[in-house]
Amino acid sequence: MYYECHMHIFMNGRDYREAVAQYKNGVDEADIREKLAAYARTGVQYVRDGGDHYGASALAARLAPEYGIRYRTPVFAVHKNGHYGKIVGRGFDTLKEYRQLVKEASAAGADFIKIMVSGILDFEREGALTEDSLDREEIREMIHIAHEEGFSVMAHTNGPDAVHAVIDAGVDSIEHGNFMDEECLQALSGSRTIWVPTFVTIANLIGGGRFDDASVGRLKERQGAIIRRGFALGVTIAPGSDAGAYRVPHAQGIVDEYEELYGLCRDLMTRETFDAKMADAGREVEGRFRRT
Repeated sequence: MYYECHMHIFMNGRDYREAVAQYKNGVDEADIREKLAAYARTGVQYVRDGGDHYGASALAARLAPEYGIRYRTPVFAVHKNGHYGKIVGRGFDTLKEYRQLVKEASAAGADFIKIMVSGILDFEREGALTEDSLDREEIREMIHIAHEEGFSVMAHTNGPDAVHAVIDAGVDSIEHGNFMDEECLQALSGSRTIWVPTFVTIANLIGGGRFDDASVGRLKERQGAIIRRGFALGVTIAPGSDAGAYRVPHAQGIVDEYEELYGLCRDLMTRETFDAKMADAGREVEGRFRRT
């Protein structure tokens, strides 16, 4: 059984604009059913969506039991206006507005809250992010508010400053976690925070033609070494592919993620041990990211 701990049902793995055009006038139920069927055929029984602002993941959560899938969603992700995150959710300007969005997510049936606290990899500038993280105290308050409302928090997080900020604030999971340093990994290993590295969002770019393969290869090697170090330190690393992202197809993406992650640590553990760790981490995600 596979655990898919990070995906976006409305995206298609090819072209974000095409996906938006497909959903902007209403949720495409046939498309969602096709993707759920693919997950079921692949042996995925648990899915955690990263949210959207079309209602796609909310409908997918209602349909998923028909396919034998336990599906959890934040309904929409939450970002600060003017910062990365609009593509998967709703924005706020003040913490009062943020608190209201948390309440609206709750009313819409959210299982947890997803927040966006940093930019993404800038593939045009090797080793850089598209923007810095939000203010540390703002991040702390966002996580506190969600916890206060009874929700676990999934945080889109890249860069060492953002990673330190969310760990210090008691975040439940870090998504992506690119460019961590040794201090980040040490902090993670001593925390209850789960890390979902979504490694194939880098690895699967090689050969795609959109970015320079040599540059992407160096990013893959760099991030792979960080993930391997995480395994060695005993960090709780959970499988999630960010399926729907460019060159990360639904269902196949999580198969690719398992293989890429095992390739990083195959000299540290047997395949049986690795699979058991992925199952344990998946169960930890499933147990924590639900309404309380």
